[in-house]
Amino acid sequence: MGAQWKAKHKDIAANAKGRMFTKLSKEIMQAARNGADPDMNARLRMVVEQAKKASMPRDTLERAIKKGAGLLGEAVSFERVTYEGFAPHRVAVIVECLTDNVNRTASDMRVLFRKGQQGVSGSVSWDFDHVGIIEASPLQPGADAELAAIEAGAQDFEILAPDEDSGEGGGAQFYTDAADLDLVCRALPAQGFNVNSAKLGYRPRNPATLGAAELEEVEAFLAAIDANDDVQEVYVALAG
Repeated sequence: MGAQWKAKHKDIAANAKGRMFTKLSKEIMQAARNGADPDMNARLRMVVEQAKKASMPRDTLERAIKKGAGLLGEAVSFERVTYEGFAPHRVAVIVECLTDNVNRTASDMRVLFRKGQQGVSGSVSWDFDHVGIIEASPLQPGADAELAAIEAGAQDFEILAPDEDSGEGGGAQFYTDAADLDLVCRALPAQGFNVNSAKLGYRPRNPATLGAAELEEVEAFLAAIDANDDVQEVYVALAG
């Protein structure tokens, strides 16, 4: 599972597209506060590219940019808050939220963490690295991810397995220094990889390995957290 947990099952994924558009819209609005021109706003450019690859409707994307930049006369203000703690079986978890009501989100997190253990700031983040995370697919068969990582300036990479259900996906996940995320994104296409998504996130230093029963319990916990409307990303210290 690596740095970022993702729902794998089709029953969970059935309504995922609408939730994904909602989360991307919030990220776009947040990024657009620093300027509505993606060419002048690296963070906005990366989120816009991610939204396009997710097939977000153009009018939805443009409205999110304008709304975030204050061009529609509406005041939009989201606060980014991070929660730390443990899933069942003491698996470390970091949850990133974008919210317009911190009190509501904090209350929701307390309830959701009851099946695990919520911690204070710093309780698990010491065991994660804050890095740039890029998912990319090869532009042609045989593209060398290791060489691409070296030439593009990434710190590390992992080969991604195709989706268990559809067989789609695969490619590679590249890790960068947080400050080099945009630079590596721009360099990867010349090294044979198309960037599918790019973001700052957390990579566990000591991922845990669980048995099937324990893993199912942890996944149920993570799915409940991910379903919350304020949650943007869930990072978990699990191997595989």
